[in-house]
Amino acid sequence: MGGDETNGYPLRLLGVTKGWPKRARPVLDSVDLELRDGTLTWVSGDNGAGKTTLLRIACGLLAPDRGRVAVRHFDLETEPRECKRLLGFLPAGSSGLYARLTARQQLDYWSRLAFVPSHARERVVLEAVEQFGLTEYAERRLDRISMGERQRVRLAMAFMHAPELVLLDEPRNSLDSAGLALLADAVERLRGRGGAALWCSPPVDPPPLAADVELLVRNGRLEPA
Repeated sequence: MGGDETNGYPLRLLGVTKGWPKRARPVLDSVDLELRDGTLTWVSGDNGAGKTTLLRIACGLLAPDRGRVAVRHFDLETEPRECKRLLGFLPAGSSGLYARLTARQQLDYWSRLAFVPSHARERVVLEAVEQFGLTEYAERRLDRISMGERQRVRLAMAFMHAPELVLLDEPRNSLDSAGLALLADAVERLRGRGGAALWCSPPVDPPPLAADVELLVRNGRLEPA
Protein backbone atom coordinates (compact mmCIF):
# COMPACT_ATOMS: atom_id res chain seq x y z
CA MET A 1 0.00 0.00 0.00
CA GLY A 2 1.23 3.51 -0.70
CA GLY A 3 1.43 6.13 -3.40
CA ASP A 4 -1.41 8.12 -4.93
CA GLU A 5 -4.03 5.36 -4.53
CA THR A 6 -4.66 6.30 -0.89
CA ASN A 7 -4.27 10.10 -1.05
CA GLY A 8 -8.04 10.65 -1.03
CA TYR A 9 -8.65 8.63 2.14
CA PRO A 10 -7.95 9.86 5.66
CA LEU A 11 -8.29 6.19 6.63
CA ARG A 12 -8.33 3.01 4.61
CA LEU A 13 -8.56 -0.57 5.90
CA LEU A 14 -8.12 -3.44 3.46
CA GLY A 15 -8.96 -7.01 4.42
CA VAL A 16 -8.36 -6.46 8.13
CA THR A 17 -8.77 -9.65 10.16
CA LYS A 18 -8.23 -10.09 13.89
CA GLY A 19 -8.96 -13.09 16.07
CA TRP A 20 -8.57 -14.03 19.71
CA PRO A 21 -7.45 -17.47 20.94
CA LYS A 22 -10.66 -18.31 22.82
CA ARG A 23 -13.10 -17.09 20.17
CA ALA A 24 -14.41 -19.53 17.60
CA ARG A 25 -14.55 -16.88 14.88
CA PRO A 26 -12.49 -13.71 14.22
CA VAL A 27 -13.68 -10.57 15.95
CA LEU A 28 -12.97 -8.81 12.64
CA ASP A 29 -13.09 -10.84 9.43
CA SER A 30 -11.71 -9.34 6.19
CA VAL A 31 -12.99 -5.85 7.00
CA ASP A 32 -12.71 -3.15 4.33
CA LEU A 33 -13.36 0.47 5.27
CA GLU A 34 -12.68 3.78 3.54
CA LEU A 35 -13.24 7.15 5.20
CA ARG A 36 -13.52 10.06 2.78
CA ASP A 37 -12.59 13.69 3.24
CA GLY A 38 -15.00 15.79 5.29
CA THR A 39 -17.06 12.90 6.64
CA LEU A 40 -18.28 11.43 9.91
CA THR A 41 -18.68 7.65 9.93
CA TRP A 42 -20.63 6.03 12.77
CA VAL A 43 -19.93 2.37 13.49
CA SER A 44 -22.35 0.82 15.97
CA GLY A 45 -22.61 -2.65 17.40
CA ASP A 46 -23.27 -4.65 20.54
CA ASN A 47 -20.73 -5.00 23.32
CA GLY A 48 -17.94 -7.29 22.18
CA ALA A 49 -18.81 -6.92 18.51
CA GLY A 50 -15.38 -5.53 17.62
CA LYS A 51 -15.76 -1.74 17.67
CA THR A 52 -12.85 -1.08 20.01
CA THR A 53 -10.70 -3.65 18.22
CA LEU A 54 -11.40 -1.82 14.96
CA LEU A 55 -10.30 1.51 16.44
CA ARG A 56 -7.20 0.09 18.11
CA ILE A 57 -6.09 -1.42 14.81
CA ALA A 58 -6.85 1.82 12.96
CA CYS A 59 -4.60 3.83 15.27
CA GLY A 60 -1.78 1.29 15.45
CA LEU A 61 -2.22 0.11 19.04
CA LEU A 62 -3.11 -3.37 17.85
CA ALA A 63 -1.73 -5.25 14.86
CA PRO A 64 -4.14 -7.13 12.61
CA ASP A 65 -3.58 -10.81 11.88
CA ARG A 66 -4.05 -9.99 8.21
CA GLY A 67 -4.78 -6.89 6.19
CA ARG A 68 -3.39 -3.38 5.80
CA VAL A 69 -4.14 0.06 7.21
CA ALA A 70 -3.27 3.43 5.67
CA VAL A 71 -3.68 7.00 6.88
CA ARG A 72 -3.58 9.14 3.75
CA HIS A 73 -0.73 7.69 1.67
CA PHE A 74 1.18 6.32 4.66
CA ASP A 75 1.19 2.64 5.58
CA LEU A 76 0.54 2.18 9.29
CA GLU A 77 2.81 -0.86 9.59
CA THR A 78 5.86 0.58 7.85
CA GLU A 79 5.32 4.31 8.47
CA PRO A 80 3.71 4.51 11.93
CA ARG A 81 5.21 7.87 12.93
CA GLU A 82 3.89 9.59 9.83
CA CYS A 83 0.44 8.08 10.39
CA LYS A 84 0.28 9.05 14.05
CA ARG A 85 1.10 12.67 13.24
CA LEU A 86 -2.15 12.77 11.28
CA LEU A 87 -4.54 11.13 13.72
CA GLY A 88 -6.14 11.72 17.08
CA PHE A 89 -7.57 8.96 19.24
CA LEU A 90 -10.02 9.01 22.12
CA PRO A 91 -10.11 5.57 23.79
CA ALA A 92 -13.11 4.50 25.82
CA GLY A 93 -13.01 4.89 29.58
CA SER A 94 -10.69 7.30 31.35
CA SER A 95 -7.23 6.22 30.22
CA GLY A 96 -4.49 8.64 29.20
CA LEU A 97 -4.75 11.08 32.12
CA TYR A 98 -2.25 11.73 34.92
CA ALA A 99 -4.17 12.52 38.08
CA ARG A 100 -1.58 14.85 39.62
CA LEU A 101 -1.25 17.07 36.55
CA THR A 102 -3.45 20.07 36.01
CA ALA A 103 -5.60 20.14 32.89
CA ARG A 104 -3.19 22.61 31.28
CA GLN A 105 -0.15 20.51 32.19
CA GLN A 106 -1.82 17.42 30.75
CA LEU A 107 -2.45 19.19 27.46
CA ASP A 108 1.10 20.55 27.34
CA TYR A 109 2.46 17.07 27.93
CA TRP A 110 0.18 15.62 25.27
CA SER A 111 1.16 18.29 22.74
CA ARG A 112 4.69 16.90 22.85
CA LEU A 113 3.50 13.34 22.23
CA ALA A 114 1.33 14.62 19.37
CA PHE A 115 4.37 16.11 17.62
CA VAL A 116 3.27 19.74 18.01
CA PRO A 117 6.32 21.92 17.20
CA SER A 118 7.88 23.51 20.28
CA HIS A 119 7.27 27.05 19.04
CA ALA A 120 3.53 26.36 18.67
CA ARG A 121 2.79 24.42 21.87
CA GLU A 122 1.74 27.32 24.06
CA ARG A 123 -0.68 28.60 21.41
CA VAL A 124 -2.07 25.13 20.69
CA VAL A 125 -2.67 24.43 24.38
CA LEU A 126 -4.38 27.79 24.90
CA GLU A 127 -6.64 27.23 21.89
CA ALA A 128 -7.57 23.75 23.16
CA VAL A 129 -8.40 25.13 26.61
CA GLU A 130 -10.70 27.71 25.06
CA GLN A 131 -12.28 25.42 22.44
CA PHE A 132 -13.29 22.75 24.95
CA GLY A 133 -14.43 25.08 27.73
CA LEU A 134 -11.58 24.27 30.12
CA THR A 135 -10.66 27.81 31.17
CA GLU A 136 -12.40 27.68 34.55
CA TYR A 137 -10.46 24.64 35.76
CA ALA A 138 -7.33 24.63 33.59
CA GLU A 139 -5.13 25.02 36.67
CA ARG A 140 -6.86 22.34 38.74
CA ARG A 141 -5.44 18.87 39.16
CA LEU A 142 -7.24 16.21 37.17
CA ASP A 143 -8.12 14.23 40.29
CA ARG A 144 -10.00 17.29 41.57
CA ILE A 145 -12.34 17.86 38.65
CA SER A 146 -15.44 15.93 37.58
CA MET A 147 -15.62 12.98 35.18
CA GLY A 148 -17.30 15.17 32.58
CA GLU A 149 -14.56 17.78 32.88
CA ARG A 150 -11.91 15.09 32.51
CA GLN A 151 -13.67 13.85 29.39
CA ARG A 152 -13.40 17.34 27.93
CA VAL A 153 -9.65 17.24 28.59
CA ARG A 154 -9.44 13.90 26.78
CA LEU A 155 -11.38 15.32 23.83
CA ALA A 156 -8.99 18.26 23.71
CA MET A 157 -6.11 15.79 23.57
CA ALA A 158 -7.67 14.05 20.56
CA PHE A 159 -8.33 17.23 18.58
CA MET A 160 -5.72 19.76 19.74
CA HIS A 161 -3.02 19.08 17.11
CA ALA A 162 -5.44 19.57 14.17
CA PRO A 163 -5.36 15.93 13.01
CA GLU A 164 -6.77 14.83 9.67
CA LEU A 165 -8.35 11.75 11.22
CA VAL A 166 -9.97 11.38 14.64
CA LEU A 167 -10.98 8.01 16.10
CA LEU A 168 -13.60 8.19 18.87
CA ASP A 169 -14.56 5.29 21.12
CA GLU A 170 -17.81 6.06 22.98
CA PRO A 171 -16.92 9.76 23.27
CA ARG A 172 -20.23 10.82 24.84
CA ASN A 173 -19.17 9.19 28.11
CA SER A 174 -19.83 11.55 31.09
CA LEU A 175 -20.52 14.58 28.88
CA ASP A 176 -23.41 16.92 29.67
CA SER A 177 -25.33 18.82 26.97
CA ALA A 178 -22.72 21.60 26.86
CA GLY A 179 -19.93 19.05 26.50
CA LEU A 180 -21.79 17.28 23.70
CA ALA A 181 -22.18 20.60 21.89
CA LEU A 182 -18.41 21.17 22.13
CA LEU A 183 -17.76 17.68 20.80
CA ALA A 184 -20.16 18.20 17.89
CA ASP A 185 -18.47 21.52 17.10
CA ALA A 186 -15.04 19.86 17.09
CA VAL A 187 -16.24 17.19 14.65
CA GLU A 188 -17.79 19.86 12.42
CA ARG A 189 -14.52 21.82 12.39
CA LEU A 190 -12.67 18.65 11.47
CA ARG A 191 -15.04 17.95 8.60
CA GLY A 192 -14.87 21.58 7.50
CA ARG A 193 -11.11 21.39 6.97
CA GLY A 194 -11.41 18.12 5.03
CA GLY A 195 -10.65 15.66 7.82
CA ALA A 196 -12.66 12.62 8.85
CA ALA A 197 -13.98 11.15 12.08
CA LEU A 198 -14.72 7.53 12.93
CA TRP A 199 -17.18 7.31 15.84
CA CYS A 200 -17.82 3.95 17.51
CA SER A 201 -20.58 3.43 20.06
CA PRO A 202 -23.55 1.16 20.85
CA PRO A 203 -26.70 1.67 18.74
CA VAL A 204 -28.41 3.40 21.68
CA ASP A 205 -25.65 6.02 21.94
CA PRO A 206 -25.49 7.79 18.55
CA PRO A 207 -23.44 10.89 17.69
CA PRO A 208 -25.07 14.25 18.50
CA LEU A 209 -24.91 15.20 14.82
CA ALA A 210 -25.86 13.46 11.60
CA ALA A 211 -23.32 10.94 10.30
CA ASP A 212 -22.47 10.77 6.61
CA VAL A 213 -22.08 6.98 6.78
CA GLU A 214 -23.68 4.57 9.27
CA LEU A 215 -22.32 1.05 9.60
CA LEU A 216 -22.93 -1.91 11.88
CA VAL A 217 -20.25 -4.38 12.98
CA ARG A 218 -21.74 -7.85 13.34
CA ASN A 219 -20.25 -11.34 13.13
CA GLY A 220 -16.87 -9.80 12.31
CA ARG A 221 -18.09 -7.83 9.30
CA LEU A 222 -19.12 -4.26 8.58
CA GLU A 223 -22.49 -3.77 6.93
CA PRO A 224 -24.86 -0.84 6.34
CA ALA A 225 -26.76 0.05 9.50
